[in-house]
Amino acid sequence: MKDAAPQSLNRAAHGTANDGKFRDPALTAKGETRASVPLLGAKTLWFNTGTLCNITCANCYIDSSPTNDALVYMTASEVAEYLDQAEARDWPLEEVAFTGGEPFMNPQIIEMMREGLSRGYRVLVLTNAMLPMMRKGMRAGLEALQAQFGARLTLRISLDHWQEAEHDRERGKGAFQRSLQGMDWLRDQGIKMAVAGRSAWFESEAEARAGYAQVFAARGYEIETADPAQLVLFPEMDMSAEVPEITTECWGILGKSQSDVMCSSSRMVVKRKGAERPAVLACTLLAYEAEFELGETLEQAERDVALNHPHCAKFCVLGGASCSA
Repeated sequence: MKDAAPQSLNRAAHGTANDGKFRDPALTAKGETRASVPLLGAKTLWFNTGTLCNITCANCYIDSSPTNDALVYMTASEVAEYLDQAEARDWPLEEVAFTGGEPFMNPQIIEMMREGLSRGYRVLVLTNAMLPMMRKGMRAGLEALQAQFGARLTLRISLDHWQEAEHDRERGKGAFQRSLQGMDWLRDQGIKMAVAGRSAWFESEAEARAGYAQVFAARGYEIETADPAQLVLFPEMDMSAEVPEITTECWGILGKSQSDVMCSSSRMVVKRKGAERPAVLACTLLAYEAEFELGETLEQAERDVALNHPHCAKFCVLGGASCSA
């Protein structure tokens, strides 16, 4: 039997501002046909390495913390099994990506990264670059991977804001400096870095990118802030905000395509506490939503995804964001 998700994310309805919406996978609250997205070509396969994290952030979308083990540690053999499935299904994978929690809390993360790199894929790891990454064994593992596969390895560091006070308001006092120390080490090893920030502050995107550019230039980080893959600015995921539902007619109205949405090109594998096997989800953002669990195999996960959640509208369709590089 599966354990319940953390209370803050285990919701019967998707936010009070959207009462009446996002209930029927087929129809909107107005009775219009809800938009759905087929898997047009799986370019990225995500693995959630576990929800345990070394810190507790104020607004973590997945409620990661030192005590949340709702998603337990993935193993290297499980990663290999799903990559075997992807090859058997002829998925056109380009990238294998790891998120958490904090991936470097997982003792097998280096082996998991090697599994993806050794098969010729790019590997992306989302990390806070703090103490778990800086342990001696992890640093040695990263050095070895960099020496063998450097061009295909990227670590994306969560740096919520370019100002220390704002970042620490989310992640705790001293978090900004500890992340920069980790980034300094990655810089010195020549390991490719990207950064994920948040657009939760009252500044324009241009102002945010200029602020990050000052920090990166001062510390010698080779991160191109104008490139949205190297500096990703995610919209705030406020569950209480009113957002529109996406109908089939919205594609033409908005001038967008199903291929613009990340569930058209990616899936995420998680392992729930108490579950015998991992499960495949439609989206990296909806780890606790039962309706977005597509099955235990990649074959089962090839079905269409109904855009039946506020994040689908605000984050993906309207915000145009993607977790992949």
